[in-house]
Amino acid sequence: MTNISQRYLNTVIERLQKVSDTQADAISQAAEICAAAIMDDKLVFTFGTGHGSFAAMEMFPRTGTVTGFRPIVESSMISFHRVLGDGGARQYRFIHGQEGYGDAILSSHQTVPGDAMLIFSHSGLNAVTLDIAVDAKERGMKLIGVTSVPHSSSTPSRHTCGKRLFELADVVIDTGVPKGDAGIEIEGLKYRVGATSTSIAIAVGQAINAATAEILVEKGHEPFVMVSPNTAEKAEANKQNDKNYAELWRRLKMR
Repeated sequence: MTNISQRYLNTVIERLQKVSDTQADAISQAAEICAAAIMDDKLVFTFGTGHGSFAAMEMFPRTGTVTGFRPIVESSMISFHRVLGDGGARQYRFIHGQEGYGDAILSSHQTVPGDAMLIFSHSGLNAVTLDIAVDAKERGMKLIGVTSVPHSSSTPSRHTCGKRLFELADVVIDTGVPKGDAGIEIEGLKYRVGATSTSIAIAVGQAINAATAEILVEKGHEPFVMVSPNTAEKAEANKQNDKNYAELWRRLKMR
């Protein structure tokens, strides 16, 4: 392994350790909100734009995750990987800065009192993300923000509310990722390489998910958990996962 590979992996480890050392209470508070919603037959919506959407999607249906998390995945917010052409990076760069678009996204999802919202956003300052945050608060939803306070606090909000995600959320989990995200300097190269925000956000999301499951069990409420079918027990896993999907449908039908 090259020195720069080691430097990058050590950087991720150090940043995850800092989250573990400083954000345990916030993760527990977030899990309490999620567990309360799920026990009440409600949903925990998850949202992110760009690379933040990866963490939102990881919350369900993913092996080891709990039924009750409900990702909002807007195609215009995630499918810019082709860079050029239809749905490319320039379209994304324009759309995620358009205030009001998040209002339209959330209005397409039938939320009810008791639902919660979990938003993943490294910068926590762009218009669509803040539309979702403001709307969630107006609907009476508990709001959890997974964001970089060092980055966000150093950059003005890009929404007319004038606030950033960490200033709106009921519970803030600070990834601690520095402004600019990339963490490795190479001599002779102007810009840093090695982004870490996505890896850390996904880890935080899975920590919330696992803590939610533990709270549900402690309160006598057996969670519906996704199981990997990529084992010798494929039939059993599929049977369990079909139960999970049926449980999600039951919750949706109640709306």
